Amino acid sequence: MQGVAVPQNVYTHIAGIDMVRVGADEFYVLEDNCRTPSGVSYMLENRHVLKRVLPELFESYAIQPVDNYCSQLFDTLAALSPRAGDFPEVVVLTPGVFNSAYFEHAYLAQQMGCELVEGRDLVVDSDDCVYMQTIAGPQRIDVIYRRIDDMFMDPEVFRADSMLGVPGLMRAWKAGNVALANAPGAGVADDKVIYAYVPEIIRYYLDQDIQLPNVPTYVCLRDDDRAYVLEHLAELVVKPANESGGYGMMIGPHASKKELTEFATLIGKNPRNYIAQPTLNLSTVPTVIDTHIEPRHVDLRPFILSGEDTQVTMGGLTRVALRAGSLVVNSSQGGGSKDTWIVEGA
Repeated sequence: MQGVAVPQNVYTHIAGIDMVRVGADEFYVLEDNCRTPSGVSYMLENRHVLKRVLPELFESYAIQPVDNYCSQLFDTLAALSPRAGDFPEVVVLTPGVFNSAYFEHAYLAQQMGCELVEGRDLVVDSDDCVYMQTIAGPQRIDVIYRRIDDMFMDPEVFRADSMLGVPGLMRAWKAGNVALANAPGAGVADDKVIYAYVPEIIRYYLDQDIQLPNVPTYVCLRDDDRAYVLEHLAELVVKPANESGGYGMMIGPHASKKELTEFATLIGKNPRNYIAQPTLNLSTVPTVIDTHIEPRHVDLRPFILSGEDTQVTMGGLTRVALRAGSLVVNSSQGGGSKDTWIVEGA
């Protein structure tokens, strides 16, 4: 990444920022998702379904639309094209049908009118340009919305055994012949240790104070923090620095003695890989469970598009922990989702 000039000086074109509410007027940024944030298709489908099932609600309230997200996404991607022209060739690069977010990859490609491609559909030629193999012959690609992690993106540069990426892709990108969204390396912001320093980073580089606070975070790499965490494991939520989807975490108040012992050992062996946070009392919303309504904990993930302009979805993905008492809202851990309204004049 050294010496690479990215278009518009933007690395993270699509971001999903997780937010939680723990009091009447108390909100926190829980997590940043800047590598390959997912879930926006569920936001769009939730709205589509609710409009069909309960159309009368939309006649009574001035609900801000989210339907224009895909056109905004396409415009953000098209503006990155290295070639002049009104109709750049944009594709969505997916790992394939076995990826848990494949529905979203296909959905976004279809809604934007783009081709959905896998690594085997693309080739980098001797001119360091990327081409899509079609029945009509090679077709040059201008912008790739990649849903593949960095390590699998280009076997020439990263993992040599990757069958998901495109050999030479980084070479073409560094030559300025194709644009990638998000830019390689943007996922450094997903590191939960980096997260702990974001308020200081904002103050240092932007000379601004944060408007929404981070959750108080103990970085196990720091001796004092690690000692506190090990002493209060049963009260804290412990998270690995680079996992996602709710994997590898431990919620102290719900953990067994065996789990507490295991995590104490893990932290001792690799303190850089762990952070800890207080257990938050996340807000709840009424949720239909079987035939009745019960409270369930939620968080909110709005999506932000950054390019020539910055656009934030007028709503977001509200993720719901469907198990009673659970604080884990991730869909991979059995969570659900709800349509989210921003009502004009409310």
